[in-house]
Amino acid sequence: MNWHVIYTKSRYEKAVADKLVLAGVEVYCPLLKTKKKWSDRWKWVEEPLFRSYCFVYLKEIEREKVFSVPGVVRYLYFCGKPAIVRQEEIDLLKNWLDEYSHESIETTGYQANDKVILKSGALMDHTAEVISSSGNYIILSLESLGVQIKVDLRKNIVEKLASF
Repeated sequence: MNWHVIYTKSRYEKAVADKLVLAGVEVYCPLLKTKKKWSDRWKWVEEPLFRSYCFVYLKEIEREKVFSVPGVVRYLYFCGKPAIVRQEEIDLLKNWLDEYSHESIETTGYQANDKVILKSGALMDHTAEVISSSGNYIILSLESLGVQIKVDLRKNIVEKLASF
């Protein structure tokens, strides 16, 4: 049995997870508690950490079972095969969400013109501007060196600079 990643319709993550549990499938939808402003008050709500994704623990022959649940779109593939997440990574994610304050956790994407700082690698502590973003890669312009570089976000730590 392996953990697989399923892609859901937008904002269906929790409903899909609940229905998969009722169908007898072990599912993990990491939720982040965030504080949201309503018209008259602040309220804590749970939102998926990864939008449109849930993790399911199934045997290979049971993979079709998830499509009986409304809101499931497809499996996520990597290199032409269904993406598999190791048990250690799921455990790490669970521990991380249990141990750290949810106020300090944020998932962000990079947009053109974002200012960032490189926190690892040969160009550590250099600031840059995002030219474009695609999947696990961003193209950065390092004005101080007069170059553009392609950065693999799986291998480098890049942080957004606060905008004022």
